[in-house]
Amino acid sequence: MAFILALDDVVDAAVLVQRILSKKGHEVAVFTEEEDALAYARQHKVDLAILDIKLKKMSGIEILEELKKVDPAIRAIMLTGYPTIETARLALQLGASEYCVKPIDKEELEEKVAKALAA
Repeated sequence: MAFILALDDVVDAAVLVQRILSKKGHEVAVFTEEEDALAYARQHKVDLAILDIKLKKMSGIEILEELKKVDPAIRAIMLTGYPTIETARLALQLGASEYCVKPIDKEELEEKVAKALAA
């Protein structure tokens, strides 16, 4: 079991991530506000962050940078409905383990989470 933080400005997308990964035995904290997710990460152990790239006030890339300051060992998977090579490269440079394109595919998410947690 892992402690997972899911941050997406669309609550339904974050809840879908939670539903999929809870069935795999993970504890998933869902957030739609960047500040709330960062505050949670400062107070709780987070093994993996699943971050949407396009958020309300900050980008998922900026959130990943902040999370890495809190815990350099945190792993991350970036989500996006607007995939570009540049965004993928930047996310991976900042330490994201994987990159998923929306709409979220259950099997792909489960596989990438397992791979990220095994790393």
